[in-house]
Amino acid sequence: MQTTKTCAVIGAGPGGMASAIRMANKGYRVTVFEANGWAGGKLSQSVEQGYRFDMGPSVFTMPQFVDELYTLSGKNPRDYYDYISLDPVYRYFYEDGTHIVAYKDPEKFAEEVAQKTTESKETVVRYLRDVQQKYDLTADIFLHNSLHKIGNYFTGRVLRGILNFGKLEAFKTMDKSNRTWFKDPHVVQLFNRYATYNGSDPYQAPATLNVIPHLEINLGAYLPKGGMYAITKGLVKLGEDLGITYRYNTRVKRIVLQNNRATGIETEQNGVEPFDVVVSNMDVYNTYKHLIPEARKPKTTLEQPKSSSAIIFYWGIKHSFEQLGLHNIFFSANYPEEFDHITRKKQLYNDPTIYLNITSKKSPDDAPEGCENWFTMINAPHNAGQDNWDEMIAQTRENLIHKLSRNLGTDIRPLIACELIWEPRKIEAITSSAFGAIYGNSSNNKFAAFLRHANFSSRIKNLYFAGGSVHPGPSIPLCMLSAKITTNLIPNA
Repeated sequence: MQTTKTCAVIGAGPGGMASAIRMANKGYRVTVFEANGWAGGKLSQSVEQGYRFDMGPSVFTMPQFVDELYTLSGKNPRDYYDYISLDPVYRYFYEDGTHIVAYKDPEKFAEEVAQKTTESKETVVRYLRDVQQKYDLTADIFLHNSLHKIGNYFTGRVLRGILNFGKLEAFKTMDKSNRTWFKDPHVVQLFNRYATYNGSDPYQAPATLNVIPHLEINLGAYLPKGGMYAITKGLVKLGEDLGITYRYNTRVKRIVLQNNRATGIETEQNGVEPFDVVVSNMDVYNTYKHLIPEARKPKTTLEQPKSSSAIIFYWGIKHSFEQLGLHNIFFSANYPEEFDHITRKKQLYNDPTIYLNITSKKSPDDAPEGCENWFTMINAPHNAGQDNWDEMIAQTRENLIHKLSRNLGTDIRPLIACELIWEPRKIEAITSSAFGAIYGNSSNNKFAAFLRHANFSSRIKNLYFAGGSVHPGPSIPLCMLSAKITTNLIPNA
């Protein structure tokens, strides 16, 4: 018997797609409304002159959270998408010529660090064990349950984490903790970099975030076959196989409220449509601003400082560089100054750290033969009303070309065959990320995890939230968990 219960999902980002799949498995008839003509949100792609680019997330960890959507649906994940394990994971380049290769095996990685720096292998191994312990203590508190349901705090594993709260170093910064562990600035900078995975500043963010390298170094990093966009294609196909309806180029104008209850949505094309449940995958700030402007807003949550953003130059390069891998980092010579510019001055630093992702290293079809597809990214402030974006972007382009040419010993300027640019204003316009802040609220506050919006509305019945701007936070794994936490709050149809 077909259910008569219906669910609207606003936005086809990773959290929206995952929520839709889980709601279909709970017996709902699900419709996903997407303003753009494609699914994926930031997890999208672009093809230009034979070069394919993943437009957003480029590091894939904890694939089991994506696979779970398929097994929940009675499907084999490998029938929809597949992935390979990366080794090495990263190549790090420093201004003084130091080059560290981050191998898949934590022991081998520790040996590499010991050979290239003044740190010992034993110290690195102890550090990686420590961040694993921190993850084990925090996962049930911060990642797998709602922080906004009091009953969740009384399970055994959560109580264990709370009782060991002192070990999480929440009142230290990431940088201070890492400088306690390591004396060599190369290694401190390497581990400080993980603050950028959720748009944070390692000189302000709590050391609790040092769990992030555990996910990549201890648990491993992967690449979907066909690039990151293969995740999106697989989830859309799974959704369609479950009977989910995707409506593209359909912008939701408002969520219909009656007596503090969400009763449907309104679009320009079809007017008001009734739904029993509404899940917003849209940035929570813009959900309140544009879709429920009449509702009382949780000001403390919505007015939290926003995360950083990014500027990405997608370059088709008419050359192949043997010294580069899939993931490459070219560090700034002055990391504190770089973050001071991003976080405090809301400007771009003239010597930024460059993240260079080249999927054609593993997927040759992503670029013409003998060429490479460069995803060339720097961290940037969010759009806080700066009036010099065009000037900053043009100068940054010159800085990146100069820095990469110097480090690679080759002038890359004449090698650029095509170019796309992604920057905070465009990110805001296309993905509805408030202020172009990729990761929602900043995590620089030691209580930031508790200040993210809940996965449900405490004032509006039948309205829920999923995705990177709400609990537990940004990244593909966390968006998968956000959808799980959200839909677990909703009764079966």
